[in-house]
Amino acid sequence: MKTYEEKKRDLLQDIDEKMHEDVAVAFSGGVDSSLLLQLCCQAGRKHNTKVYGVMIRSVLSPARDYEIAKAVAGEAGAIFETITMDELSVPEIRENSRERCYICKKFLFSGLLDFAAEKGIRTVIEGTNEDDLHVYRPGIRAVRELGVESPLAKAGLTKDEVRRMASEYGISVAQRPSTPCLATRFPYGTRLNLEALQAVEKGEQILRNYGFHNVRLRVHGNIARIEVDGGDMPEVLRLRREIAESIRALGYDYVTLDLEGFRSGSMDLKIEK
Repeated sequence: MKTYEEKKRDLLQDIDEKMHEDVAVAFSGGVDSSLLLQLCCQAGRKHNTKVYGVMIRSVLSPARDYEIAKAVAGEAGAIFETITMDELSVPEIRENSRERCYICKKFLFSGLLDFAAEKGIRTVIEGTNEDDLHVYRPGIRAVRELGVESPLAKAGLTKDEVRRMASEYGISVAQRPSTPCLATRFPYGTRLNLEALQAVEKGEQILRNYGFHNVRLRVHGNIARIEVDGGDMPEVLRLRREIAESIRALGYDYVTLDLEGFRSGSMDLKIEK
């Protein structure tokens, strides 16, 4: 098994080789893609090549991600570009089947590859890490089918190691919580619509405004299920009346606190990996 330093060495070598020509990074402003962007820009300055940080703006992505991504791209020195795409225009995504992530990634990354082709860019990379390979991530299959590369996973870097490396490089979002697409807040088979997605986004912002770090608002019909870190539960309970009132105002009849706390992918518990 490779050590952290060996993984880091392999990643830097891989990025250096890629940056002999212009590269496009699928960029969200999260820690994984931000580390890739920083490393590509560093190698790009050495080889006098360009790095495009390309953010796909869509209805399934939290709106707050745009300003964060723009700032991080500026810190790295990348060329920041956005592509606007509407996943809800695709019936198979709108119906939110178990294959939604695969179909969605195929749709979004096809748009990104079209952008890269217009710029004459042959190499497109994205931020899947080693941990992502061991949970239910059907979108990874689409990424591979399209020929998009995943340097972090290739080097074997876990999420914690990515955060460690991002901190070493002084990346401002090194400890930023993951913000997966808003569709993950609904059970598979729940038809997605813009109003429901916006309500979830507002609800999670309410929780963040109270100072909670890792938050999810999972929706089961008229029930909003709050997930926060275990250590935050006493404070949620102390504020339960005002939190419940604020969340109910978004259109839910019931507001609950999940006693198991925050856990990524909690909607995938019954799915075989």
